[in-house]
Amino acid sequence: MTSQRVFRFAPSPNGRLHLGHACSALLNRKLAEEAGGRLLVRIEDIDPTRSAAEFERGIYEDLAWLGIEWEEPVRRQSGHLDAYRTHLDRLIAEGLVYPAFMSRGDIRAHIADAQAAGRKWPTDPDGAPLYPGVERLLPVGERKRRIESGAPFAWRLDMARALERIAKALSWQEDGRGPMGETGIVRADPALWGDVILARRETPTSYHLSVVVDDAVQGVTDVVRGRDLFHATAIHRLLQELLDLPEPCYFHHDLVLGEDGRKLSKSRGDTALAALRAEGRTPADIRRMVGPGEQATAAPDRP
Repeated sequence: MTSQRVFRFAPSPNGRLHLGHACSALLNRKLAEEAGGRLLVRIEDIDPTRSAAEFERGIYEDLAWLGIEWEEPVRRQSGHLDAYRTHLDRLIAEGLVYPAFMSRGDIRAHIADAQAAGRKWPTDPDGAPLYPGVERLLPVGERKRRIESGAPFAWRLDMARALERIAKALSWQEDGRGPMGETGIVRADPALWGDVILARRETPTSYHLSVVVDDAVQGVTDVVRGRDLFHATAIHRLLQELLDLPEPCYFHHDLVLGEDGRKLSKSRGDTALAALRAEGRTPADIRRMVGPGEQATAAPDRP
């Protein structure tokens, strides 16, 4: 018997949806319909400084205008911080994360000093310099003292220890296509990201931790999202293994780019659906504008 497949569209309420979001939402609907599956909407609002109720209302308004229907109730991440804390506490207890107290300025200065001494500093797949990792060896007593003093910190994954824990090669099923044309079984290399942030003192989660927990809780079988998150899938696969969470299949689609060739941004108001609607554009116009991403073929059948 084939179980019903579950897809999800998961925007953050920190601006109005643009053409890139429309591409992803429409493709999720298309694949869900062709698979006879379910479509969920999830609001990723763990950052209270950037999330706003007006933008969440705008998300629902834009999706309804596009003719997309979704199941209720909508999962809002801000309402499930205790669930993320439970998984974070497990990683803390197993010694797989550690508190890191360096500020962004401290990190930049450390890297600048290393580069001035002739060292070539490694970067992650997004091109950002890797965290130095110097606090990984802080004594337990010093960690405790700094935490009790109220110093800000982030919980970082001890990547080397995490990889030792699972002691096996990681991969995922790619039904879309990666930046270099990758498809099928793709090797995951989370080490390329270094000791990523999984939570902060004031928020017991990050994008990486919350997304894998949410997908597991909601029974998501197919993650359909933009190709800019292709490499981040390696981190998600590692967390799924560490936390004994199920592995979905992934479908990374083309990005809708602006006239300058850059990825669209909410902060710049690029091609906001609300603005296009005000200009008199129709949902059919939007489907034509998002191009081949929305026209993608269905993901393979699953047993």
